[in-house]
Amino acid sequence: MPTVFLRKWFAELIGPRKAVHQITFYTRQGCTCCDKALLELEKSNRRFHFNIQKVDIDSDPYLVEKFGLEVPVIAIDGKVRFKGLINPVLLERILKQP
Repeated sequence: MPTVFLRKWFAELIGPRKAVHQITFYTRQGCTCCDKALLELEKSNRRFHFNIQKVDIDSDPYLVEKFGLEVPVIAIDGKVRFKGLINPVLLERILKQP
């Protein structure tokens, strides 16, 4: 219990963290690989506090043509970094950079 109190107190003391990175998560409905990748991103987000924008590629014919069956596609700060699977070690290395 004291640990929870200290975390809340510290969070109030330093204020909300600003997101350093912007992640665009290209996905589609019913994609189990996308679900797994999103869980990995959400886990990393607890530590690194970034913004995630989800984009359903089926809403745009250009994105369907561009990414097709490669989803999930993860772009970090505008650069595509992962297709299909996320490498957690590489993700952490990228997110540690300012």
